[in-house]
Amino acid sequence: MMRIIGALAVLLLAASVAGAQTETAAGQSTAMPAKAKHKTTAQLEQDFDDLSQKYDRLQQEMETFKADAERRETALEEAYKTASAARAAVEEAARQEKLRAESTLETVTKTSNEVTSLQSAVADLKMNSASLADTLQTEQKKAAEPPEAIPFLGIRIKPGGFVAGETVDRQHGIGGDVNTQFSGIPFSGQTAGLLSEFNASGRQSRITLLAEGKLSSSALRAYYEADFLSSGTTSNDNQSNSYSLRQRQVWGQADLHSGWTFTGGQMWSLATEYKSGLMNLREQIPMTIDAQYSVGFTWERQYGFRVVKDIKDRFWAGFAVEEAQTLNLGGHNLPALVYQQAGNGGGLYNATANYSFNPVPDLVAKVAVEPGFGHYEIFGVGRFFRARAYPNEPPMLTTTSWGPTSSTGTTTGAFTAKTAGGGLGANARIPLLWKHLELGAHGLAGDGIGRYSSSTLPDATAHPDGTLELLPGGSALASLEWHANPRFDMYSYYGGEYVKRAFYPTGFFVTTPPTNDFQPPVGQPIVGGYGAPTNIEFGCNIEAQPASSPNGGGDVPGSALGCTSDNRNLQEGTLGYWFRFYRGLHGTLQQGIQYSYVVRHTWQGVGLAANPVTGAPAITGSPKAIDNMWFTSFRYYIP
Repeated sequence: MMRIIGALAVLLLAASVAGAQTETAAGQSTAMPAKAKHKTTAQLEQDFDDLSQKYDRLQQEMETFKADAERRETALEEAYKTASAARAAVEEAARQEKLRAESTLETVTKTSNEVTSLQSAVADLKMNSASLADTLQTEQKKAAEPPEAIPFLGIRIKPGGFVAGETVDRQHGIGGDVNTQFSGIPFSGQTAGLLSEFNASGRQSRITLLAEGKLSSSALRAYYEADFLSSGTTSNDNQSNSYSLRQRQVWGQADLHSGWTFTGGQMWSLATEYKSGLMNLREQIPMTIDAQYSVGFTWERQYGFRVVKDIKDRFWAGFAVEEAQTLNLGGHNLPALVYQQAGNGGGLYNATANYSFNPVPDLVAKVAVEPGFGHYEIFGVGRFFRARAYPNEPPMLTTTSWGPTSSTGTTTGAFTAKTAGGGLGANARIPLLWKHLELGAHGLAGDGIGRYSSSTLPDATAHPDGTLELLPGGSALASLEWHANPRFDMYSYYGGEYVKRAFYPTGFFVTTPPTNDFQPPVGQPIVGGYGAPTNIEFGCNIEAQPASSPNGGGDVPGSALGCTSDNRNLQEGTLGYWFRFYRGLHGTLQQGIQYSYVVRHTWQGVGLAANPVTGAPAITGSPKAIDNMWFTSFRYYIP
């Protein structure tokens, strides 16, 4: 196209030049000669011919150019068509590639999901394999070790207990094993108080058996516990050391998932302190080796039927009816009373022990709360007493030198005396230092509750007319236990028990004339009851002659003469530890040592009677007995 435009431009330029030359020639014709003008025309013709030739050549060139342009346009159109086709092909290829890419992406996504799922399955398989390996290892370990409980007919039976080798060394002998009769510690002047004693035995070894069955709405349990701290008629330490098995606990229980628990049988009293809640087997028993535990500790192991309600594992309420028993009525110079009798062998009671005539069982109620910083309890004990009284019988005088008065009474006027008493108590236990240290406090106070403490001080005495008089009293115990680690525990306790005096003139007088300075004068009124200030106490620290024994010799310490003192209070301080050499799946092997210091105080009486000849006044006295005791223990606990 550009070449055609150029050719046209050349033709126009040539025409312009020719016109210019013609005008010039015309302008000059007047001046030029005729010969010159003629040459110009010929020249012009020649020029025209030249131009015509040039035009033809240009025409040919234009035709050639036009043909070439047409070819180029055709080629361009072909190229455009080719380009369009190529573009369409490219777009189609891109579309197909996109489709393939989307298909590939879908496949990859699907494959990725499948890979992820496969990886998850592999991870689960690995976890399951690890869990299976752990389970297999646990099962193999269980198979290689003794089972915690033995399955039997749908229940699980768990044996337990421990084997113990223990000793006790007392400064003043009481004739006892590792069980201390706190209220019977001898005065220093008595024969037993002048001799120490060392005893050793394995009798505190214990056997336990727990059976448990699970139901959809409850758990059923039965528990048995026994030791050998009992003696038969032939038991002795001479050679065979054969002591009888003793029932400690035997009870059955229905523990409902609703929070109600029903338990019946012989068990720890509901009045006993608990570690948590009010469930059996969670009692907070002192850690002592002494099987009588500690002065000030409230406890009984006796028949009971109890109902306990657990409210959200923070509050518990319980009520129990328990076996009743009246201890020996305390005091001296009491009226004639019948409130107990020796056991009837035909009734399967021990003929050498006394059993009281109980009107109804004891009643115990308790609430416990755990607010998150300790365990706290409040409880009450209700007791009921009964005796047959004979007011027309004279009192049985117990002052040794006086002897009994002649009996001139009758059963006329006999009646049944009744009374009721009880007490209130509280327990608190606070853990400190991440539960390594535990502080405990206990208290019980009331009328006629001496039986519920370790020293078993008397519950009651009697008025001269035969009516019963309950003795106010109480007990207290403070504890400090340090649980350093699973292998070492240290404990210390300080406790006391107290019983109030109750005395009154009996209306009788001494009829035997005095023969020495230690007798009251003629006509001295007799005072009865518990802790009377006229009790003769001068002989409490005088060694008495030995009494004869079944063996025929005088080898049994004699009873103190002129010693009618009544206990006022007892106090005990205890310190001990337990160290476990081993504690694991195969049981526990441990050793412990305990030291205790006990003081027994009596109510003030007459240490030396007034001298009727010289007029010397009576000297009062309050005998005291002490004992230092060391205990050791070596035990293996069944796992």
